[in-house]
Amino acid sequence: MSATLIGSIARTAEPQAALRRFLALDSLVTTGNGLAYVAFSAPLGRLLGVGEGLLLGLGILLVAYGAAVGLLASRRRPPALPVKLVIETNYAWAALSLVSLAVWFSPTAAGAVWIPAQGLVVAGFALLQQLALRSAAK
Repeated sequence: MSATLIGSIARTAEPQAALRRFLALDSLVTTGNGLAYVAFSAPLGRLLGVGEGLLLGLGILLVAYGAAVGLLASRRRPPALPVKLVIETNYAWAALSLVSLAVWFSPTAAGAVWIPAQGLVVAGFALLQQLALRSAAK
């Protein structure tokens, strides 16, 4: 994600708008990723070196989580506690993505790139949401 895109998403006179936009973008990416895992768990599992069943389960979880984040993004003023839970969940996902490489998975080369890359994207969403929440609270 480029700094220009992030800047254009964050640029608003209403502090809550940037928070809602970052939540909506997180929802879109997470749900899309989950749908891909559900629809293509077998070929993606082979490509990444991750079990098909695990990807299917993660896909279902991501679709549900993405929908919940989208619901939160649809609120005019997303409540702080659920937003904080999204932020913490995103940080936990990012950390577990990195830990999984060392502890659980023996991915292919593609998986060794994809797993930390998606973890970093999720950490980026968490950081942007955290900054937007702070700004909206002022």
